[in-house]
Amino acid sequence: MNLFRFLGDLSHLLAIILLLLKIWKSRSCAGISGKSQVLFAVVFTARYLDLFTNYISLYNTCMKVVYIACSFTTVWMIYSKFKATYDGNHDTFRVEFLVVPTAILAFLVNHDFTPLEILWTFSIYLESVAILPQLFMVSKTGEAETITSHYLFALGVYRTLYLFNWIWRYYFEGFFDLIAIVAGLVQTVLYCDFFYLYITKVLKGKKLSLPA
Repeated sequence: MNLFRFLGDLSHLLAIILLLLKIWKSRSCAGISGKSQVLFAVVFTARYLDLFTNYISLYNTCMKVVYIACSFTTVWMIYSKFKATYDGNHDTFRVEFLVVPTAILAFLVNHDFTPLEILWTFSIYLESVAILPQLFMVSKTGEAETITSHYLFALGVYRTLYLFNWIWRYYFEGFFDLIAIVAGLVQTVLYCDFFYLYITKVLKGKKLSLPA
């Protein structure tokens, strides 16, 4: 494992922990898109079904279990534990417009037409757009709490580091996965505008407000 992938994994884990701590400490899930979190739970479930059939390393197994457990814990907090604080009126993105096209694309464009491979490909495609309900919610409300901004920024850093990971693997290992790279580029592009606002406002101690 190269440094970019390791740091990417840490950034991803940091994002998840920040979100869980935000919800638990504030006893509120205000400003958090439950729909995005459900999509991430679907992503991790579809991607890591090989947990029962393909052992790679203890690190790999632990990270898979943590991602799945944390994603479902987050969904449980939003829709059960702190349901009263969930802002469903602003979390209105039509997720079927993300799930259906990515599922169809996974059937049409994949490395190997097997159930696990199709599910893995579906998870890659879906992850690239799973953050859209959250970004849509932030855009609709016009602002985001600082901790939510940190969560989104850490996710963006994770995707950016993974782009460098693929560049490293191509030059030093001869590895090239077009599906993962294209999906990763799409996901990173979605964060670009948010990156600018985060750096110019949140890091200067200002509350993030998006233009109408």
